[in-house]
Parts: sequence; C-alpha cells; structure tokens
Amino acid sequence: MNPFSLSGRTIFVTGGTQGVGAAICKSIAQAGGNLVIQGLHADAAAEETVAACREAGVHVDLLTYNLLADEPTSAVDQRAEKLAEMALGINPAIDGLVNNAGTYQDGKFTELSAAVYYRTMQLNVAAGLFLTKAFARHWIASNQTAQIVFTGSINGLLSEPQHVSYDASKGAVAALVRSLCVELAPHNIRVNSMAPGLVRTPMTGALETNQRLTRWMELHTPNGSVPAADVCGPPVVFLLSQAAAHIHGQTLYVDGGMSSWQQPDPPA
Repeated sequence: MNPFSLSGRTIFVTGGTQGVGAAICKSIAQAGGNLVIQGLHADAAAEETVAACREAGVHVDLLTYNLLADEPTSAVDQRAEKLAEMALGINPAIDGLVNNAGTYQDGKFTELSAAVYYRTMQLNVAAGLFLTKAFARHWIASNQTAQIVFTGSINGLLSEPQHVSYDASKGAVAALVRSLCVELAPHNIRVNSMAPGLVRTPMTGALETNQRLTRWMELHTPNGSVPAADVCGPPVVFLLSQAAAHIHGQTLYVDGGMSSWQQPDPPA
C-alpha cells in the first residue's frame, strides 16, 4: 500500500472552504481521502472547493458552523464540542482532524482591544484545542488510531509589526502541538503542525496589486517565491499519512526557507 495514500480515510477540516484550508482539502481529496469540511458559509468559494474535491472521486460533506459566538468570551469549548458532535453525526468514520480555522484582526498595538485579542486566541488556539479534546475522547473510547494537524504559521517563530495577537496565537499553537503530542501519542493519536510562510490567499490581495511589496517579500524568501496556497496541501497530506507514522509533535515550516535566515542582503 502507498504510505502517502489517504484512501479509505475521512478527514474533518475546519476553515476549509477557501485559502489554505481549501488547498488542504483539495490535496486530501487527490490523495483519496473523504472529507467533512467546515466553513462559515455555503457560498461560492465553498461550492467551488466541494466541487473540486468531489471531482477526485471522494465523498465530501459541507458543514456550516461558526466556532465563535458574537461575544469574545463565549464558551468556545462548548461550541467546539457541538461541532465535533455534528461532524461525527454526518460521518462517524472521521479518523483525522485538521484544525485550520483562524483569523487575523490585529492593527496598531497601541490600539489593540481586549475583544480582538480574545477573539484571535479563541479561534486560533482554543477552538483547535477543544476540538482536539472532543475528537480524542471519541477516538480513545473506540480504541481508534488517528492523526491531527494544526495550521500554524511562520509568525509563531518570527514576528512582524501589527501582529501581536496573531503572533502570540501561532506561537501558542506550536507549544500546544508539543503538549498534545505528549498527551495523545500513547493513545496512537499523532499531532503535528504545518506552518506556512507567506502564501497567496484571499487575505493577501495586496500582493496582486503592489509589485514593490511582492518583490520585498520575495527577497525575504531564500527560494525567491511567494506561491499560491496550493503548496500547503501536500505537506498536510504527508502528516496525515502513514508515511509520517513516527513523526509526533513537530512543526513543519512550508516557507521557502524564510525561517532559516536572519535577513536578505539589500538589493543591488
């Protein structure tokens, strides 16, 4: 059997309708994995992602749900528990989880509000934590082997201006993955993270119109590339697959080498 195949598997992906999440879903489908995809809306982007995944010949369900209520201090643990119940109700065969849902809402640090900070931490950290808890309890009770992948970020390692909450949340994800590895590896549940550098998504639209900014970011990447989000999908497939059977608690940087150097030389 191909150790990189996800044939016969069913993966639940949060925030999977656009950007990095959509790229992950499409790669899972191409590897033969069935999908339950969570998104906020059944909009055109969601429909395109679902259709593209189904073209690979796999079963795909779309689940619309908001992991956060309107209040920033809402009970995200209860909402995550409810989402896990809904996902397993749609497809009880789920044996993999990708905690991809996240947000960036920072502005100037001196104007940072508690609401923005808590909302960022709840969606980027707490939602994945409590979804993992809910699925882990289910898998442990049924003695089931499973894999979990978080979407981290190079911002968990390298900071940038006007990203205080976001950077803190992604640093927390890296630490969380290590702790969850220690907790869950004895139960045959693997936990890892895929951390992108800068990739092109609906949130990075400025790169399409600002060539000076694009060139600056390319200079900060050793391979000189600011690629589409598609590059994020295959590494997640790898971490979900048997090819990564002895990989636990790791963060895989998908960044063109950006995290490996201090800074580029100034252009000639």
